[in-house]
Amino acid sequence: MANIILLAVCLAAGIGLRKTGRFPAATPAALNGFIIHISLPALAILHIHNMKLDRSLLLTAAMAWLLFSLAWALFHFAGKALKTDRPRIGALVLVAGLGNTSFVGLPMIEAYFGKEYLGIGIIADQLGSFMALSTLGILAATIYSSGNASPRQMARKILLFPPFEALILAFILRPVTFPDWSVTILEKLGSTLTPLALVSVGFQLQFEGLKAVLKPLSAGLAYKLALGPALICLLYVAILGASGTTVQVTVFEAAMPPMITAGIIAVEHDLEPQLVGMLLGIGIPISFVTLHLWHMFLRGMV
Repeated sequence: MANIILLAVCLAAGIGLRKTGRFPAATPAALNGFIIHISLPALAILHIHNMKLDRSLLLTAAMAWLLFSLAWALFHFAGKALKTDRPRIGALVLVAGLGNTSFVGLPMIEAYFGKEYLGIGIIADQLGSFMALSTLGILAATIYSSGNASPRQMARKILLFPPFEALILAFILRPVTFPDWSVTILEKLGSTLTPLALVSVGFQLQFEGLKAVLKPLSAGLAYKLALGPALICLLYVAILGASGTTVQVTVFEAAMPPMITAGIIAVEHDLEPQLVGMLLGIGIPISFVTLHLWHMFLRGMV
């Protein structure tokens, strides 16, 4: 419950700081820079180093990659057919394609399924959402922000993305035992991610132009909160025949609201920040209702 309250408090703080003018207009850029260069790399090194890898969780890790790929195909071709601006397509691909499988996902798993299933959530987040963001996500952001980047430039963008560099370093350091003090430092640096990210989102969140983005907003949230997880459930349960609590938790993670960090990356690449802010600011509260409905369905059907 504390994590959920923190989401609301930080989002409100960002809105309040903008309205009162106490922080400069460039505040989101500074916060986003800290998140990308400090918070995310710290989390990557910490969690990948301690993660237990198991073949049985392959479907869990694959979930985020499938969701993102489906979102990319759906919004790209629908956007082309409707002659949608590239930044808007990119915003939908990036933010509606990736879920908040950590800060919202882990507390929700604990609340609905129990602590013993948190490991499934960590796999879905670190080997799924986070790695997909660090590779395909950066690729999509680069393509839709510039439109004319060469393969070499796109590869360079991915390889020089600080969280991706940290991810590689984390795998290299897996055999090394971290001293307690270094773990504490990584934990404290990583813990800054959600408060700073939500303050940044809140600072940029404005509802004045809601009517102008209502259709893409509705499409993005419909995919992220309903259609996307339904497709994962159909594939895993009806086609592949998976069953049990592991697949329930995996589909539950697929139904998480839009990923805050993906929103930060989208804003950094100037992919329609207003739409991004609304996808996050509206999607997270709505998900508290949709996640409850998903849990009821999964417990009864899977």
